[in-house]
Amino acid sequence: MIRRAARLSTIAAFAALSGAAQAKPPEPVRNIVLVHGAFADGSGWRGVYDRLTAKGYKVSIVQNPLTSLADDVAATRRVLARQDGPTILVGHSYGGTVITEAGNDPKVAGLVYVAAFAPDAGESTGDQLAAIPAPPGFVIEPQSDGFGFINLAEFKAGFAADINDADAAFMRDSQVPIAMSAFGEKVTRAAWRAKPSWFVVATEDGAIDPKLLRKTANRIGAETVEIKGSHVVFLSRPEAVANVIDKAAKTAAAKAK
Repeated sequence: MIRRAARLSTIAAFAALSGAAQAKPPEPVRNIVLVHGAFADGSGWRGVYDRLTAKGYKVSIVQNPLTSLADDVAATRRVLARQDGPTILVGHSYGGTVITEAGNDPKVAGLVYVAAFAPDAGESTGDQLAAIPAPPGFVIEPQSDGFGFINLAEFKAGFAADINDADAAFMRDSQVPIAMSAFGEKVTRAAWRAKPSWFVVATEDGAIDPKLLRKTANRIGAETVEIKGSHVVFLSRPEAVANVIDKAAKTAAAKAK
């Protein structure tokens, strides 16, 4: 009986080892998709793009039309469809609302919010701002056609205080207006409830109150990094932001909910 028990124990041990050998390790994340926010386009991600591609990632950048939340989610899904495996989806500002909806795509392994909104299901960008309004120096001017621009005189102070005057002036004069109705469109399913998330709080943000950023990061259970920078922290501190994205890509599988 002792020999039989030992033999059964050996068989069980080999079976366990065999199962472990056959189990596939999590597929590494090598794809990154970057989503810009309102009043800007994808070109601001260049510094982050350069650093991530240097690390070997395949990086794609969404160009949101900013005509509606539905259109921006569709544009993001269009880029996600071109990815060849697990992907980290990154959103800045209003782009956080976009990735909260688009991030339900099965290819998305994790979400990175950069000075961003992250509404829950049934909630909009505007709902989050109603709780903690934007700082007074951030002024949006709605136009007669329903689109909005940032006030020219307040642009640098409210949006891009820590980049040089020439770059801020270019961003100001090339800003992309957003349909104001997009801020009222509701998220139908919040991806952060099912996907691991990371959050960059820009401590000097003049467009989204840092108190709202911290409250949002805490609510969604994100791993949070505070970086001294303006609302365009991804532009002024690309190395620090790229490092957060890199960490997300390396640890998303282990943190899967």
